[in-house]
Amino acid sequence: MEERKRLFKAKHNRIFFGVCGGIGEYLNVDANAVRIAAVLLACTGTGLLAYIIAAILLPEKP
Repeated sequence: MEERKRLFKAKHNRIFFGVCGGIGEYLNVDANAVRIAAVLLACTGTGLLAYIIAAILLPEKP
């Protein structure tokens, strides 16, 4: 049976909380591209709030 992909905060590919590294691993893209998108979204204010919520709610990778 195929195991479902789950979104976690990254343990090794992290700078602040591992949110962008985890999203990069989940989407199978470079985490730096996700970080650039996160910085651009953070300029709107809403993106910063979304990052903080993700940092709180996403579990650590086991």
